[in-house]
Amino acid sequence: MADTGASGAAAAAASQSYKQQKEAFVSNLAGGSVVEIAQVCAVAPVVTLLWSALQTRQSFFKSYTPLAFVVDFLLNVGALLLSVTLYSSAPLLLNILLLSVAAFVYVIPGSRPTRRKRPLVPPSPDAASKMSKAQAAKRSWFSPVANPTNLGLFSTKPFLTNYRGNMMVVTCICILAVDFRVFPRRFAKVETWGTSLMDMGVGSFVFSAGIVAARPLLKEFYEKTTTPLGTRLARSLRHSLPLLVLGGIRLLSVKGLDYAEHVTEYGVHWNFFFTLAFLPPFVALFQSALKVIPSSSLIALLLCLCYECALHLTSLKSFILAGPRDNLISMNREGIFSFIGYLSIFLVGQDMGMVILPRGDERFSGSRRAFDLMVALAVAAIGLNVLYFFCTNYSYGLGWTVSRRMANLPYVLWVAAFNSALLFGFMLVDCIFFGNFYNAKDKKAEKEAYETATSRILRAYNRNGLAVFLLANLLTGLVNMTVPTLDVGSVATMGILAAYLLALTAAAVGLDMYDISVKL
Repeated sequence: MADTGASGAAAAAASQSYKQQKEAFVSNLAGGSVVEIAQVCAVAPVVTLLWSALQTRQSFFKSYTPLAFVVDFLLNVGALLLSVTLYSSAPLLLNILLLSVAAFVYVIPGSRPTRRKRPLVPPSPDAASKMSKAQAAKRSWFSPVANPTNLGLFSTKPFLTNYRGNMMVVTCICILAVDFRVFPRRFAKVETWGTSLMDMGVGSFVFSAGIVAARPLLKEFYEKTTTPLGTRLARSLRHSLPLLVLGGIRLLSVKGLDYAEHVTEYGVHWNFFFTLAFLPPFVALFQSALKVIPSSSLIALLLCLCYECALHLTSLKSFILAGPRDNLISMNREGIFSFIGYLSIFLVGQDMGMVILPRGDERFSGSRRAFDLMVALAVAAIGLNVLYFFCTNYSYGLGWTVSRRMANLPYVLWVAAFNSALLFGFMLVDCIFFGNFYNAKDKKAEKEAYETATSRILRAYNRNGLAVFLLANLLTGLVNMTVPTLDVGSVATMGILAAYLLALTAAAVGLDMYDISVKL
């Protein structure tokens, strides 16, 4: 009996020691450089460029065969996995290799698609009478659009799907990969000050959610209606409730299973699901301010400036970083106060959605509207990057440091500037290869052009993003409870990560094939 008791105590001590090792593995990290993070994330639009070259030159994904799925998975999931693991020390090399392959695909003779009786973007009857069939087939994407009102007020643009799909894929990769040694520590979440890939990931998730949340606001604007505050709050609470439940389930599972946790990330009880859950009602409240303040971005800037002043002029910063955890608020101070920054990021994303989601002025051609949108994205990216530089540069600016833990003003500007530049990159690829999307004259042609221009995998991740994210969290927990991740070698790690991503991708594509949208 004594031996049994001793062995049980030893096992408990070993288990506790391993938990402490895992907590230490993700704690006290300093992050990496903004330039390296940009090089890693640039893999996504570069892969989209390669995918687009295969599609436009070889019609490779036109018929979605098992081989097409494999190549789609290797490009849009596998390449991103390599960028944060085996190629993490040489992301620029990976980008060059992918660009080289894209150039090779583009210069080799392409497949000749069968001639259609009707081109993808058919000319108007008047124009058709003045052009030969050969001229009609050669029409560029600079052709004018007729009757865009027949297509509705909004359009699901390919570059937005590519952006959101890639963001979800990278997020799902990182939440499990971070527990293995093959994932560089400089990519994991920073303890207090600095920048990292995963710090950018959580901000991008919120920014992306803000973009699509602009749709109801735009609908009100076009219909010239106003939703009462009480109605907006009631609707927002319906969105918040499932996320609050998920946050509660995660909290109970982490505490009940004695799962390793990083307390200084959000606090003792708070988690990212709670942050997401509280966003809708606060956004609904701030929408009332749009009657006085012209844009959500300006509201976000004012909110951040007030928060930053509080951090610098009061004891709030020292309370967040080193205060005692003796009550519910102090126990969860990181999650509570960083919510201000995440709310600001969401509002900036919502303002970006006000620009991206509308179809545009019907008086202009599709090419003109696409060009105007590219200019708007470029101006936003440049402006936000200038603000970020001024805020963080020690020689020519304020010299403030990014802190994801507090979600301060430099962090908000970094996330907004980075995502604006990324959106511009995806749209640039869009217009180079699939400009005909912007000239579609009816919904059928637009849908065909959209599906031609987007990966089936990325569409699936984008369609059920939150459900896939939840499944990724469940699988991450399962792997961590069954596999000693710190002791696994590189080959085995890559096998586990590949299997995990294949399962996620199969689930996402399966839901999309059966036309299922999981609403949470």
